[in-house]
Amino acid sequence: MAKNTNKTTENESSVADFINTIADETKRADSFKLVELMEEASGQKAKMWGPAIVGFGSYHYKYESGREGDAPLIAFSPRKSSLTLYLPSFESKEQLLQKLGKHKQSGGCTHIIKLTDVDAAVLTQLLSESFKHAETTHCK
Repeated sequence: MAKNTNKTTENESSVADFINTIADETKRADSFKLVELMEEASGQKAKMWGPAIVGFGSYHYKYESGREGDAPLIAFSPRKSSLTLYLPSFESKEQLLQKLGKHKQSGGCTHIIKLTDVDAAVLTQLLSESFKHAETTHCK
């Protein structure tokens, strides 16, 4: 039986070119701001993962089933309805989310309509702590 291959892999596509395809001016500007914030929080340059996810850093995983691959440590995607943040869980994440401002949680993702809806300092702390936790957990 052939192994499943991941569709969301790091590639050489231009992050700026991808973000510039976003029609909504606010979402496009917020996406560029998220790149800046996540690069600062992670110390990593933004990379495209698949056709629509912007990731920072990476780690290799392997499940007991034998499935393995690479994933970004933190990431976001400018979806049609919201900016979707892919951040790992960590001890104080829930407390930070309570102070973040207007957002929704689903399936481990944080959804923000626009950055002006959230507290910038709390978002910065959330991104930084998420990256540190992911790096400590996955990059031993």
